[in-house]
Formats: sequence, C-alpha cells, structure tokens
Amino acid sequence: MKKFALLFIALVTIFVVSACGNGNGDKTSGKSKETITIKDDLNKEGVKVPKNPKKVVVFNFGMLDTMDELGLQDHVAGLPKQSIPKYLSSYKSDKYANTGGLKEPDFEKVADIDPDLIIIAHRQSDSYKEFSKIAPTIYLDDDYTNYVDRFKHNTEVIGKIFNKENEVKDKLAKIDKSIADLKKKTSSTDKNGLVVMANDGKISAFGSKSRYGFIHDVFGVKPADKNIEASLHGQSISYEYIAKTNPDYLFVVDRGTAIGSKSSTKQVVENDYVKSVKAVKNNHVVYLDSATWYLSGGGLESMAQMVKEVKNGIEK
Repeated sequence: MKKFALLFIALVTIFVVSACGNGNGDKTSGKSKETITIKDDLNKEGVKVPKNPKKVVVFNFGMLDTMDELGLQDHVAGLPKQSIPKYLSSYKSDKYANTGGLKEPDFEKVADIDPDLIIIAHRQSDSYKEFSKIAPTIYLDDDYTNYVDRFKHNTEVIGKIFNKENEVKDKLAKIDKSIADLKKKTSSTDKNGLVVMANDGKISAFGSKSRYGFIHDVFGVKPADKNIEASLHGQSISYEYIAKTNPDYLFVVDRGTAIGSKSSTKQVVENDYVKSVKAVKNNHVVYLDSATWYLSGGGLESMAQMVKEVKNGIEK
C-alpha cells in the first residue's frame, strides 16, 4: 500500500511538471524572456521588445540590410519578396516566408509565422495597429530632415535588440569616416549638383531636407537650385527646368528600375533639352543604384553604397 502511494505521488509530480512545461509552450518556448522598451514615432510610450528575438518579420528593407550586415540572417523569418534589391536577393530563398507586398501586407501569413518582432517603415505605417495585434511592432524609418542621425539611431536600436552594440559602433565609425572623406572632396569644388527621380516619363527634383536631400545636407554636394521645395516625392519639374538650372552633376534615381518596371532614365538624359546641360556634355550624369536608393535606404550596407556612388560620381 505504501509503495502504491509513493508511485501515485511520483506519477502526479511527473504530470504536473509536464503540464507546467507544455501549457503555452508551443507559442512561448524558445522566446526571449528579457525585454527592452523601444520608443518610435508611432508609439511615444514605447514597445516592449524581446531581446535577441528568434523570428523577425521585416518590412523595412533598410533594416533587413542592417540585420544582414550584422550577421542576423537566421533571425529573419519573413519579408515582402516584391522588388527585393539585388544585393539582398538571398532573401528570395524559400527559407524565408513571403509576407505580401510593401503596401499590401499578408497579415494571415505574418500571423502564421508567429513572430517575436515585426519591423515596419512608412509604407506600412497605416497598418501599425494591425501588426501590433500579432506581435510587438516597431517603426524604424528614415528622417529626411535629419538623415544621418536617424540612420544611426535605427542602427543602434537593432544593435541593442540583438546585443550587437560594439559591432554597430565600429561600423558606424567607418561610415562616419567615409562621409568625412567625401565632404572633403565636395567642399573643395564649386561644382553643383541636381538630384532627380525619373518615373514613367515624369521627373521630380529633390533639394535640401527632402528624400534625397542628404546628398546636399550630409555629403556636401552644392545644390544647383536652393529653392526646391522639401518633400518625400520631390518637386515636379520639366526638361526645360533641367536645361535652365544647368547642373554640373546630375544624380538620377530610376523608380521604374527599382520596382521592376521599365527604365525611365533615357527619357531624362537623351532629351534634346537636356543634351546641352553641363552634366551631360561632361559625362557627369551619375546613375544611382535605384533599388538601393528607392527601397533600402537607411541600412548599414546601403549607406556605405550611397557614399561610394556619390564619391565615384564626382571623381569622374
């Protein structure tokens, strides 16, 4: 009888331990218990984010770029596979779930992943509440009025979440040096530049404090026109405007190429009005990598590429 009682107690103990281990174990096992609070433009009070999250859904290609550069590929669980920049093409692999489009997320797919963290940017800002119902969601996006500081802030946030602070510090220091070297070159010349985006026959110009204004504000390229209105989408301009402005350098972003559509750059630089511009005559048209500039700006690798492209362009 005594042996039976002891056996019964042992079985009950095993059952209780097993139940405690399995209760919500399917959803919480392996997830980090330690959290940090991240404040962003959409949540001033902050979001509790797990440290070193195992499954992250990334809608911001700039932050995907940063995670890739920091060796965090195994933490990426899903992303929108539409228009992935070529240098991030490894994420087209079936290893990573396809979570819809940049502007049309597949919330059901995101929920099926059961992520520990979701990272979004301005294209998904209207869906912030919907994402937050699925998992902790943080908004990390560019600030075109203060581009480098926001870039550093976003990178440091990723570093804190994944315990990569020292690596982030080293990489940011290298980028600071490359920007300083570029500014030495731009400050030593009186030549100016105009930044334009070609999009299905239409052309927009970007001045200081606008989407690509950091070419002037940070990299130090003197603006060919100081009166371009600051905006995300750029100021609509004509071929005649480019001819009248007559920039020494013409920096071109091709939106069509970035989103997998037809190129529009020839319409910009092979137009009769534009052929007389100094930038065209002197072979100083700088074709920027459109996917990097339009889709994945603000990442560690994309920032390094941007500095290099502008530097190579003015050294022609």
